Amino acid sequence: MGSTHYNGATQTEMREAKPAMLRGWRGKCPNCGMGPMFNGYLKVRNTCEFCSEDLYHHRADDGPAYIAILVCGHLLAPVMMFVFETWRPDPLVLTVGFVVVFVALALYLLPRIKGVIVALQWAKQMHGFRRDVAQHSID
Repeated sequence: MGSTHYNGATQTEMREAKPAMLRGWRGKCPNCGMGPMFNGYLKVRNTCEFCSEDLYHHRADDGPAYIAILVCGHLLAPVMMFVFETWRPDPLVLTVGFVVVFVALALYLLPRIKGVIVALQWAKQMHGFRRDVAQHSID
């Protein structure tokens, strides 16, 4: 016995991960896709302003930072090698240039990756995102 969420899924039904993760990438609530997920740059709101879905259960922790570093490194390492082999810039110029690009790319990706991780946790009902836990423990 579950109440209906904004997106029509009841509390005990499986939530679709792909649409939720796309909403998280956009920084929106994984349930309704309307309310903002973040209060600032990386702070997840306790509840959605639009559908009142609880978002404080997330446990993203260091995962988004590790993934952002991994993605940035894998994207920029071949580009850096290509630039070095093609134009042979001074190593200091190459380092400073790519550090700036790396930091900018990481800062762009970090809130998006965090949104995806929070949305995936919501879709898979991890870390307290499943509302009927208290109902099952009483039965």
